[in-house]
Amino acid sequence: MSKSQILLPILLTMTMTSSCSALTFDPPKTSYKILMLLPLSSRSHRTIFLTLARALADRGHKVELLVNHEPTAPYPNVTEIYHGLDHFKEDKFRLFSSRERPWEIFRLLREGLPAMTRDLYQNPAVWDLYLRRTQFDVVLIDNFYNQMVYPFAQDLPYISISASGMDHTQSSLLGNVLNPAYVTAIPVEFPQPLGFLHRILNLAVHLCSGFIRYYVILPRIQQEISAIFPKVPPLAELERNLSLALYNSHFAMGRVLPLLPAQVEIGTMHCHPGSPLPQDLKEWIEGAGSAGVVYFSLGTVALGNTMPERWRDLFVQAFRRLPQRVVWKYEGDLEGVSENVLIRGWLPQQDILAHPNVKVFITHGGMLSTQEAMYHATPMLLLPIFADQPRNAHIAQEGGVGLTLGWGELSVQLVVDAVGRLVADGRYKANIQAVSSALKDQPETPLERAVFWTEYVIRHRGAPRLRSPAAELTWVEYLMIDIILLFHLLAITLYLLVRHVSRFLCRKAVPQTTTRRKCE
Repeated sequence: MSKSQILLPILLTMTMTSSCSALTFDPPKTSYKILMLLPLSSRSHRTIFLTLARALADRGHKVELLVNHEPTAPYPNVTEIYHGLDHFKEDKFRLFSSRERPWEIFRLLREGLPAMTRDLYQNPAVWDLYLRRTQFDVVLIDNFYNQMVYPFAQDLPYISISASGMDHTQSSLLGNVLNPAYVTAIPVEFPQPLGFLHRILNLAVHLCSGFIRYYVILPRIQQEISAIFPKVPPLAELERNLSLALYNSHFAMGRVLPLLPAQVEIGTMHCHPGSPLPQDLKEWIEGAGSAGVVYFSLGTVALGNTMPERWRDLFVQAFRRLPQRVVWKYEGDLEGVSENVLIRGWLPQQDILAHPNVKVFITHGGMLSTQEAMYHATPMLLLPIFADQPRNAHIAQEGGVGLTLGWGELSVQLVVDAVGRLVADGRYKANIQAVSSALKDQPETPLERAVFWTEYVIRHRGAPRLRSPAAELTWVEYLMIDIILLFHLLAITLYLLVRHVSRFLCRKAVPQTTTRRKCE
């Protein structure tokens, strides 16, 4: 086992413990049992859940998680149950080859989710967890296509966590239909305010993504669930019982959206002040002098060793020409790098971004990475690959906190020039410092907010008073299409009546010898 593999769970525990200990409100009078389900998730999604799980555990609650990766370091009152399935593991994705086909993810989900659903409930640990589900006070589910575990939420309070921020299709279930005139949908992003053509395209994406989710993918999962649980209500019905939605977003980092009381923003919940770096890494970063350091990481899904050789060589050459030192998170061995480049398979990202000598963060634009850069006020060079990353990159560039480059246009000179511009132009640093200040200027921390509302849903038995009456309406009723059609019908009827009366009066008033055309 490598040194990085040993340090990872220890450092993760230390950083999450420091975040959890920041809770300041009164401890609960009762200890609750909380179930978190994220059988389909990335490591970044698990970071969100574990941050909340450990904060709840610190308050005396017992938390169990069904996870998609091997458990992290043990933590008191937190139990991770690893299902061991490999249907959606990172090493199965070749994101660089599919980056130009953003809808490819829907094909993978349509084909892989039914098989994963069947295999999941054949796992003894998962089945035992299902049989014990009534022991829990609340269920929290990852919003990203985890409908396969909705049967766990039958007759229990149910909270959703959306690690990628606002989900417009889920928002409509709560009775908050977001207006596509200005709310863009993953995976697209358009300049604000949206022009006529962009509003048409955005409406099409809203409709298509909802259609694919509820009429293409969900029925295939439903078929497998019905075979396993013939008496369980339909998944769409279970989903509508959602008590609360926690969104990994904040208005300071993106778009301002109208939210219901049952929609709570918890963006940067996982962020924390920088911790001391390991001695060798600290010396490398501080030894860069006034030129500073560039940090390069593509997250936990787009692994470095899956990067096509032409781009890998491009970065090697570009970094050789930089006056800064480079810290590069790269999984595997890489030859030919210059002396100003340090390569590690794992790195304490937030602690690096918090260091004042780190000038630029080259990132894929994942939600957690962009949030960490904004929290620690480090300008970004964004290279989006798939999913929400193009949207995050667009918003970052629009907000003046970074620059975006497309993989198809990459060149050595473009990378060198972009890094140089981010370092030399003080506006990027000033803009991202302003965002960081706004993120930290809140009446309570996002983690405290997430803990409070989780306990609130338990205390109030699903918190039905949070439910909007709009959630009970059909889309025809919500959009008042029936009323609009009635008004159109009345208008047409009135027009025909007036036209008929006018013709009748005209015929009476005009002499018979006059042509009928005057009365038409």
